[in-house]
Amino acid sequence: MEIKKIKETCLYVADLKESKAFYAGKLGMKQIGEVKDRHIFFRAGSSVLLCFIADVSKQGGNLPPHYGAGQLHLAFEVEQEQYEAWKEKVKSAGIPIEQEYDWGGGFLSFYFRDPDQHLLEVVMEGMWERS
Repeated sequence: MEIKKIKETCLYVADLKESKAFYAGKLGMKQIGEVKDRHIFFRAGSSVLLCFIADVSKQGGNLPPHYGAGQLHLAFEVEQEQYEAWKEKVKSAGIPIEQEYDWGGGFLSFYFRDPDQHLLEVVMEGMWERS
């Protein structure tokens, strides 16, 4: 018995409008849900990126309370052939790339930040499959 994958991950954000402008507007992710002044959800391939207003989700309600603070990290996987195009897309959206890293074996990734200073990464598909 094993866990198949991470289905969703969550970032805690200060402004849903800014998050929507960044993730949908600049990165082109499809919005799949929103509750005004609480959260917004985006499709990321077969996964879901949840963006919650931390002070609201901390209160709980229909679901258990949850909360986070600080600069979190997540990585988006893209096809190797699309890696350079994604790097260009991020740059042309006016988002500074902080660093590119060579993981060896022909695998690269690059890092950038969202409006809440979460560290985002774009990685080439297959990178962790070799481990």
